[in-house]
Amino acid sequence: MPAPLHIITLVKWVPDSQLQRRFTDENRLDRSEGILAELDEYPLEAALQIKEAHPDREVRVSAVTVGPEGSSAALKKALQLGADDGFRLTDDALTGADIWATSAAVAALVSTVRDQAVFDADEDPEHLVLTGMASDDGEAGAVPAQVGERLGIPALTRALDLALQAGHLVVTRISGQTSQKLDLPLPAVVSVTDKANDPRYPNFKAIMAAKKKPVTELSLLDVGLTPVDARSKIGLVSIQSRPARAVGEVIADDGQGGRRIVEYLAKERLV
Repeated sequence: MPAPLHIITLVKWVPDSQLQRRFTDENRLDRSEGILAELDEYPLEAALQIKEAHPDREVRVSAVTVGPEGSSAALKKALQLGADDGFRLTDDALTGADIWATSAAVAALVSTVRDQAVFDADEDPEHLVLTGMASDDGEAGAVPAQVGERLGIPALTRALDLALQAGHLVVTRISGQTSQKLDLPLPAVVSVTDKANDPRYPNFKAIMAAKKKPVTELSLLDVGLTPVDARSKIGLVSIQSRPARAVGEVIADDGQGGRRIVEYLAKERLV
């Protein structure tokens, strides 16, 4: 029987993109009306598809997140979609964390979740970390590679397709204008694009089942870090609203409208 497989999927609680982005008096992004990041549904779907493709193997999908109290809503949605359990790292020292601090916290959280997992089989499990290609709010796309570096395992980004074959992961990814098909052993970190699959919707049965799935809350101390270890290197000094767009020049057609438009375009070197 193959060794167990533990797929740890990173999810994030982000402000709803349908609403206007707001900041608090402390120059922090207002996350009071947050949702599970849309881009994080794709790696979660990929994890569930791998689990369903290997019914003869013990596969666990864990959803993990770093964030304040409201971020538990992201875990709740992940559990409704099919994750088996959830873990949330929360600590005041992580407020406003930059990419450096975030990757440090995420790597420590993944290590803790990985080391504490207990499986039915006697064999040591294999591990796979899946992430979205970027966060919906920061959009940096740098955390997956940094997490791989901190964990000391290979990291592949922008995966279009991934399949588990005989203990190896076969990944098709984008590189510029080309498509690459790569083979890598586990453990590994892979970021999944929004072209990889079509995320499922939770049905009523899944929503009810999610209420019984365990969620564990951890602090920096629980994952072996101190506030100094997770200190950001970048801080937000000030913010201001984007200036309103200037009113464009209105040309009334008095018989010379066409000529005036051409003259304007010529002046702007558009024709």
